Amino acid sequence: MDLPKRAGNSPVKITLEADKKYAWCSCGLSEKQPFCDGKHKGTAMSPYVFTNEEETTRHMCTCKATSNQPFCDGSHNK
Repeated sequence: MDLPKRAGNSPVKITLEADKKYAWCSCGLSEKQPFCDGKHKGTAMSPYVFTNEEETTRHMCTCKATSNQPFCDGSHNK
């Protein structure tokens, strides 16, 4: 299987809490998109872990082609 798998064709708008750790799915296999549920185990992939400094609403990438992980950069349009 070629990874990452495209998990969607548009971003997901999410409100991220301040000072909370998140694990963004980078493999595309998670059933809890855009976040990791551990389905990458057994692959060479791992989630992108980040802490959000302040409460913000962001568009999270689901196509997995972004160059601005974990946020959408419009790559799904290419």
